[in-house]
Amino acid sequence: MIPVKVTKISYHAPSKSYAVILQELTGEKCMPVIIGSFEAQSIALALESINPPRPLTHDLICNIFDLAGSKLKTVRINNLEDGVFYAQLEIELKSLKSITIDSRPSDALAIALRMNATILVSESIFASASIPEHLNLEKKTKTSERSSSINNLKEKLEDAIQDEEYEKAAELRDKIIDLES
Repeated sequence: MIPVKVTKISYHAPSKSYAVILQELTGEKCMPVIIGSFEAQSIALALESINPPRPLTHDLICNIFDLAGSKLKTVRINNLEDGVFYAQLEIELKSLKSITIDSRPSDALAIALRMNATILVSESIFASASIPEHLNLEKKTKTSERSSSINNLKEKLEDAIQDEEYEKAAELRDKIIDLES
């Protein structure tokens, strides 16, 4: 099993849902898990350490664990069938006996973040579902966006020079220099 952390949540336009990005702790490979909007909101609140005025479902589950003297040891994403991930919660009961409960990964992640539990992904699932170049793609996108901004600014600079707006041209020149460095 590979230990991972939740690095971010992003909107997944094709499915009109959200993707939780799981990154291996010892490397840069990432794996997206598509989730619903309610679960995305719950995970985002946990990532930001925001406590809602009334407990959400995942907060309620954590409260039950605490009151029962149980501890969430690990969350394991251990199966992938037809594009659907499956997870399990490994719970240590007050009697020190461990039990395993099936869960949707989105719920398991929301609970794990609240209870500071270890999140693990099966090696075979991570190998088949990971995106090895995820961080590089992000960097390429940022570089592409920066190039687009620079090109826009250069066009505005030319317009300002043609219109003899030299103060505006100087500001645009300075912005282009900042972006290029």
